Amino acid sequence: MDTPVDVVGRAAVVLRAVAGHEPRGATTTAIGRDCDLARPTAHRLLTSLARAGLTDRDPETGRWLLGPELYLLGNAAATRYDVTALAHPFVRRLSEATGESAFLSVRRGEETICLVREDGSFPIRSHVLAEGVRFPLGVASAGMVLLAHLPDAEVEEYLAHADLGRDWGPQHAPAQVRRHVDATRASGYAVNPGLVVEGSWGMAAAVFDAQDQPRWALSLTGIERRFGPERRPELGELLLTVAHDLSRSLRRRGPRP
Repeated sequence: MDTPVDVVGRAAVVLRAVAGHEPRGATTTAIGRDCDLARPTAHRLLTSLARAGLTDRDPETGRWLLGPELYLLGNAAATRYDVTALAHPFVRRLSEATGESAFLSVRRGEETICLVREDGSFPIRSHVLAEGVRFPLGVASAGMVLLAHLPDAEVEEYLAHADLGRDWGPQHAPAQVRRHVDATRASGYAVNPGLVVEGSWGMAAAVFDAQDQPRWALSLTGIERRFGPERRPELGELLLTVAHDLSRSLRRRGPRP
């Protein structure tokens, strides 16, 4: 990842990396690797953040976790940004109707972040996605569907610098991502055929804000045999219906920053 040279930027990158390892936490070495920082630099930043309450360290495992101050800051900001209370019934509707794990993710810059997870009744589940997990646009079904709903110029600008193939394998090379963008635009929903973890499939539909911008995604994940060609159209239609209903509810709520 491109690491900012300013201290605030570096701290933000480190906090995002720690969030990506919740709830088990991560070692200093792992955070340094994720952020392209030398281990001593990562340790210094993590320790400084801990003094401010923004990170915490498990005394038994030595792993770094998000700190209590982030919880307090998040609660203060929730009234402006949080959509999870409104979205929960829609995510649950998907999980109950399909038996699969259902999710709501939000777009933040060039990433998607999982906000809500609701497990279905089917006992075998995919554990690729959970609350707080981030993926770049174009990776996993939520990232695919949000990228596909952007204008061509934005897609090309993103693919010109994102280098997804380096970080996520040749199945995410620009030509392959463009192919998925085209397929998503044709059907309205994205299909991730085990591109992140073999055998773990996903599907997603975009959710739009009051300005008709793609801000969130509803998705389903599960094992490959639950996403066979005979079932995918049914799942896709359900995702589009529920995503449309959630978009309407968000519009009625009114614009938020």
